[in-house]
Amino acid sequence: MHKLRQYLLLLALAPTLLFGQLTIQITSIPANTPAPDQLYLVGNFNNWNAGDSSYRFIALENGQYSITVEPKAGLLEYKITRGSWATVEGNESGKFRPNRTLQYDGKPKTIQVSIPAWEDRDTGGGGTAAPNVFVLDDDFYMPQLKRNRRIWVYLPPDYATSKKRYPVLYLHDGQNMFDNQTSSFGEWQIDEALNNMFNQGDYGCIAIGIDNGEVARLDEYSPWVNEEYGGGQGKKYLDFLVYTLKPYVDSVYRTLPGPQTTAILGSSMGGLISMYAFTERPDVYSMAGVFSPAFWFAGDSVALDVRNHPKRYPGKMYFLAGGQEPDYVETDLIQVGNAMLSAGFQPSDIYFTIPADGQHSEWFWRREFPAAYRWLFAGAVSTPRRQASVGFDLDIAAGSEGRTYTISGIGPREKVEFKLVDAQGRVWKSWKQRGGTVQLDTLPKGEYSLLVKMRKQNWKMGELIKN
Repeated sequence: MHKLRQYLLLLALAPTLLFGQLTIQITSIPANTPAPDQLYLVGNFNNWNAGDSSYRFIALENGQYSITVEPKAGLLEYKITRGSWATVEGNESGKFRPNRTLQYDGKPKTIQVSIPAWEDRDTGGGGTAAPNVFVLDDDFYMPQLKRNRRIWVYLPPDYATSKKRYPVLYLHDGQNMFDNQTSSFGEWQIDEALNNMFNQGDYGCIAIGIDNGEVARLDEYSPWVNEEYGGGQGKKYLDFLVYTLKPYVDSVYRTLPGPQTTAILGSSMGGLISMYAFTERPDVYSMAGVFSPAFWFAGDSVALDVRNHPKRYPGKMYFLAGGQEPDYVETDLIQVGNAMLSAGFQPSDIYFTIPADGQHSEWFWRREFPAAYRWLFAGAVSTPRRQASVGFDLDIAAGSEGRTYTISGIGPREKVEFKLVDAQGRVWKSWKQRGGTVQLDTLPKGEYSLLVKMRKQNWKMGELIKN
C-alpha cells in the first residue's frame, strides 16, 4: 500500500517534473508607454512572432506584468514588444538592444525584467546612431590597463532574424564611429555605411567600437615611447583586445572568430596601433585598415617591426592618406609598405591610395571607409547561394544619349537579374531581362549601385551615374 501511494504521488507530480514553468515578470515599463497597448513575449520558442496572442502578458494591479510559459530546456532568446517589431523594446537610449538570453534548465523558475525604453518612442538625446547600434558597456573593464572603457556594438540588420555568423571589424576611437553626439569632430557614419552596403547585397558584419582613453590615447595607441608625447602602452592595449574584449565578443555574439574574418581599423594614432596589431598578431587580425597613420610618432620603429615579422599568415592591408596631409604621411606609408614586401607580402596583399583632396579629418575617413571595407572583406565569407556575395568590379558603359547602359560580358540572349540601388541604400528598381543593355529613361539624376546576377553566378556590383 505504501508503494502504491508513492506511485500515485509521482503521477500527481509528473506535470511539474516533465513540463517546467517559466514565469517572466515585468517590474517596470517606460513612462511614455501608450496606455492601451498590450505587451507580448517573443523569442525562439514561438518562431519570433512579435504579436502572438498566446504570449501576451497579463497586466497586474500593481502596474507590473506577468506571463507563464512552458518552453523546452535550453538556451532561450527573447524580447518584449507591444505587438510588432516596430514597437520592440530598446536599450536605455531607446536604441537597438540585443536579445535577452536565459539558459533554462526546464525547472519551474521566475525571473524579473524591466524595460527602460521602446525603440519607436525614443525620447531623443540628439544622437545619430542607427537603431542597430548600442552601447555594450559604459565601463567595460580593461584588466591589462586597469581602466574602464565604453564599448559600442553594431549588429547587421538581419542579426535577429537569421542564424548566420558574421565577420567582425574592430574600430578604435569608438566615440567617433557611430554617433555625432559623442564625436568632437564629426562621426564616421560607420552604421549608415554598413547598413547601406548590406541593403546592396553585402553579407554583413559586426562592428565593435572602442572609445579612446582621452588623455591616455597617445599612450595606449603606441607600443613605442615618444619622448615628447608619451606612448608605451600599446602592447597592453593590444593584449586587452586579444585576450579580453575579443573572447567576450565571440562568446556573446554569433561571430566568425578566425583571423580571415577579423579586421582592425583606425586613423592617425588609431592607424598606428592597427598596423602594430596586424604585425604582431596576424593569427588574430588578417585584415587592417590604416588611415592617415601617425607613423611619425614612432619614427622608424614601425617599418623595422614589420621587417622583423616575416609573413606567416595570409593578410590584407589597406593604406589611405590624403593629398592635403603633410608629405611625410605618404613617405611613411611607402616605407612601411616596402617593409611589408620585404617581410614576404605580395603587392596584391596591399591597397595603397592617396586621394588628392584628402585631409586629416573625419569627413575624409568617413567618405573612404566603404571602399576600404569592400576591399578588405571581399571573399572573407563563403556565402550560401541565396545570400550570394557581391563583387565590386562590374564594367558599366553609358550610351552617348545617357539613356542606356551596357554591362560587358553579358550575351544578348543571356538571362540576367538586376537591382538598382540609390545612394541611400534603397532598392529603386528590381527586374529580369535578357542581355546586358538596360534602358533607364525615367531614372532620376544621381549616383546608383547596379547589381547584376547571371545564371549560376554570384551578384556583381558597379557604380552607375545618371547625368
